[in-house]
This record gives sequence, C-alpha cells and structure tokens, in this order.
Amino acid sequence: MLDKFDRKINYLRISVTDRCNQRCYYCMPKEGVNFIKHEDILSYEEIAEITVELVGLGIDKVRLTGGEPLVRRGIISLVSMLSNIEGIKDLSMTTNGVLLSKYAEELKKNGLDRLNVSLDSINPAEYKKITNFDKLKEVLDGLQAAVKAGFKTIKLNCVIKESSDEENAREVAEFAAENGFEIRFIRMMNIAKGEFWPVEGGDGGNCKSCNRLRLSSDGRLFPCLFSDKTFSVKDLGVEEAFKQALEYKPETGKRAENKFYTLGG
Repeated sequence: MLDKFDRKINYLRISVTDRCNQRCYYCMPKEGVNFIKHEDILSYEEIAEITVELVGLGIDKVRLTGGEPLVRRGIISLVSMLSNIEGIKDLSMTTNGVLLSKYAEELKKNGLDRLNVSLDSINPAEYKKITNFDKLKEVLDGLQAAVKAGFKTIKLNCVIKESSDEENAREVAEFAAENGFEIRFIRMMNIAKGEFWPVEGGDGGNCKSCNRLRLSSDGRLFPCLFSDKTFSVKDLGVEEAFKQALEYKPETGKRAENKFYTLGG
C-alpha cells in the first residue's frame, strides 16, 4: 500500500519487549527507564494475529526487535508463528547477540531468515564502556553459533559518533571482513532534536524511500521513529490503525519525545 508520498509501505518492525540485558549509553539513560507494564504487552498470539492482518494490507517484510528480543521468554514460538504466515517474504531479527549462542540454531530451524547483530566495538574495555556489561565474548560466541546454524546473511550494526573512520568502527569493519559479515554504520541520533543521518551500508535514515511502520510491544503503530503520534491496534483495530498510521506518516522525520529503546531503532 502507498502512503500519501507514494512510498510503498511493506515493512513492519515489531518490538516484542522494551526490556534489555544491556544498558548502552546512547540508548538507555543512566537514571533508568519506565518499562511498559507486563499486562499491557501483546501476547505472541496477538502479535501473530496483528501480523496476519497487516500482511493482508501489504506488509511482506517483518523484523523482530526490542529492547532485546531474545530476553522475552518463548521467543522461538513467535518466530515459528510468523514464519508460517503466508505472504511474509523476509523474516529477520535485530539482537545484541548476548543470548544468540543459546538460540541461534532454534531461530534458524523455526524460520528466521536473517540476523542483524549490534556490535560497536571488538575491544573488551571499549565494549564494556559502551554497553555497561562485560559480554563481548558472549556476542562473539553468538556470531559463531549463528554461522554454524546456517545463517547466510548476518549484518553487524555498529553505532558511530560521527564517522566510520573512528577506531572502534574500523576495528569492527576489519572483523566483519575477516568473518564474512556485512556491516552497517549507524550514526548516533537525537530524536528529541530531530537529528539523524542515513545509515552507511543500509537504507535506514533515507526518508524518501522509507517503507516501514513500527509496532510497539503494547500494540501501538508508529508511522515514524521520529513521531509521537501513534495508533493503537487495540483501540482502533488493525486495519484502521494501519490506515491512520499511513495517513500520518511524515515526509521526513522530525523531533519527537518517544524513546527508541522501546522500538529497536
């Protein structure tokens, strides 16, 4: 389906939880966050039902995000549900990789097509400084497990301050090249100020070709990451929420107060 700027909207990013097992300084504030109440989180059955309806409206590409999607109990069952929906051509996940070694094989067996793994540094001290956790080894083990499980497309998401020529970014790029991974450099954004840049090595941040909507874990459709206007599938129904989100989708991102740790970026 086309929005009012003639962009084909066929990509749904689903946040399955706003919880995370990392505390990256550019994502979560040190003072902590107010998490969504458990009773307000969509069940897997609800997510699958919503996705079926959205596929009927033109969605054919789905990505699972968080928070961190692998911290949600039973995530493999959701992957299985979604992979069996006729009409989904591409099912992927963005993860920080900490739990990937535990789940990679089952994710692949149950129909996940692709993985994006966040990796901002391969220097243990730098990684801990960025994430506030000493989990680099777990992430590297998870990447090896994903390769062993048979994932052909594994992309590394590397957040940069200003340039992919920064030391951490260069080292991650070398690691990616040595291991056959693709890499995307994502410059730190400021939603409150409306500051963002095109993703280097990917298509994010290019408003002219934006084809995505985002579903929060409590059932709200976001027409844009840089948007405070949301449309509840619980209150409006899926089709009406989709139509209104399409109508409200801006030509370009603007300032917003939403917190992107709840939407997976």
